[in-house]
Amino acid sequence: MTEQHADCELDTRGLRCPEPVMMLHRQLRKMQVGEVVALLATDPATLRDVPQFCEFLPHRLIASLNQDDDYRFWIEKGERP
Repeated sequence: MTEQHADCELDTRGLRCPEPVMMLHRQLRKMQVGEVVALLATDPATLRDVPQFCEFLPHRLIASLNQDDDYRFWIEKGERP
C-alpha cells in the first residue's frame, strides 16, 4: 500500500486507550471538512476504536495500515448533519 495523503499527522504512539481517540477528536475539531489526518498509534485498541469513532461521528476512515505493533489510520473530516 502506498502512503496516503494527509493534511496533518497525529502521533499517539505510546499512548493507551482512550487517549488516541480523544486526541483524534480534538484534532478533527480544528480541521476543515474534507481535510485528512494521519493517526499513528501503537495501542491495539485503536484497531477497534478508530473505526467505531468514524462510524459514530460523520468522519470517513479512508485507509488503515497495520505493521507489527504500528498502526496507521487516515481519517477524512466529515460534515456534521
